[in-house]
Amino acid sequence: MNVSESLEEYICLAGDPDREAEEVVYDSRKAAPGAVFVCMKGTKTDSHDFIPQALEAGASVLVVERGLEELPGPLPENITVFQVKSGRRALAWLSAARFGYPAGKMTCIGVTGTKGKTTTTYMLKAILEAAGKKVGLIGTAGAVIGDKTWPTVNTTPESYELHQYFARMAEAGCQYMIMEVSSQGMKMHRVDGIEFDYGIFTNISRDHIGPDEHESFEEYLYYKSRLLNHCKTGLVNRDDGHFEQIVKDSTCRLYTYGLEKEADFMASDIRYVSENDFVGLDFLVKGQLNLEVRVNIPGRFNVYNAMAAVCACSFLDLPEEKVSHALEHMYVNGRMEIVHTSPRCTVIVDYAHNAVSMESLLTTLRDYHPRRLVCVFGCGGNRSRDRRYSMGEIGGKLADLCILTSDNSRYEKPEDIIADIRGSIEKTGGAYVEIPDRRKAIEYSITHAQPGDMIAVIGKGHEDYQEIEGVRYPFLDRQVIEETISKLEQGEGGV
Repeated sequence: MNVSESLEEYICLAGDPDREAEEVVYDSRKAAPGAVFVCMKGTKTDSHDFIPQALEAGASVLVVERGLEELPGPLPENITVFQVKSGRRALAWLSAARFGYPAGKMTCIGVTGTKGKTTTTYMLKAILEAAGKKVGLIGTAGAVIGDKTWPTVNTTPESYELHQYFARMAEAGCQYMIMEVSSQGMKMHRVDGIEFDYGIFTNISRDHIGPDEHESFEEYLYYKSRLLNHCKTGLVNRDDGHFEQIVKDSTCRLYTYGLEKEADFMASDIRYVSENDFVGLDFLVKGQLNLEVRVNIPGRFNVYNAMAAVCACSFLDLPEEKVSHALEHMYVNGRMEIVHTSPRCTVIVDYAHNAVSMESLLTTLRDYHPRRLVCVFGCGGNRSRDRRYSMGEIGGKLADLCILTSDNSRYEKPEDIIADIRGSIEKTGGAYVEIPDRRKAIEYSITHAQPGDMIAVIGKGHEDYQEIEGVRYPFLDRQVIEETISKLEQGEGGV
């Protein structure tokens, strides 16, 4: 590819401005002959410092943010150097060119928001696949193409990896690409150069504010709302308290959905359903679409998620019966996932790992009027202790019984983490037991269940490991629940 043609704005500081490159790298250890090395000033490292290593490995083009006099030198005579304002932005545009602009070969749907991104993307995926479409997905749970999943480090991967996944999707025949768009992904220019056909904004609340994230809520909201400048058609939750701020600078064709305030798409007649073989909700969609929807994921907030998915799909000319069927039979791994339901008890796995999401989850489950609401949870080690105090308080107030256990204890002792949680629960007067071994805690919750109980196992969701002293050990909440239920059904109840 011609490097200069793939950049937006640049100054050619040295060499041939029409120089071509065969590969794009931003890690000097991956540099090779014929590569363009993109330099960026990070929060912890500055890749300009590694230019000598990249040149030694054969890189022939440099894209830099500094002037020539600031680069570690001397530079070889045959090297081309382009100066840009943002190395990250340049990396996004070069990556798109490197892989032949694969995003443009699919219908692209981006989803952002504080909560609901993962669930909404999986709802979209389920609907589209039910309609016979081939779909690629990128988000918290990884990159998914067909039955293959690749783990990702970030919710929104670095731009090079993004376009690499897009290329794999296009090659696999995917007609649709769905992805979670994080505020960090926007701030770090990972999605620059991508125009989404549809952008969905689920909601916003205070989160991701602190070192290495966002300086303030205003900055967080700003980067979240940038999705509405990266898409042709936007769908926004009209009921969100920050709606006006979210849409004020949008440049897309805008539609709204909601339950309360007047919107283009409205949900009504919401009914909470708890049956022996189904726990979820029914509701009607009215306005620009008229449809009866049944969703097998509990919770009022999942009406919003389903509305976002259904309304986006209304633009895609899909059979309505496929939309309804998909939502009635789908599940999202580790997100309000109903692992077991029977007259004995209902067991749900969820990723809720902070006070806001925990409160939302437990309040939602209360709407189903369980005999008892039992919550199995711990907190991550080497993280803010405030999270332990707040989650303990929420558990003590909203659950009938809390079973305190380990999460990813990392380099702390599970007993110390539990002690922090216990202190907050005791202040509420809530009932609790302590079982540090997570497997035994889950088993206890099920074997001691009373008919009509709802058990929420929270904190880890889709994670398939426990991190202890720097080592990740295989562990999946859903698997432990299924094994426990199987033993009970076989009459081996003394687990």
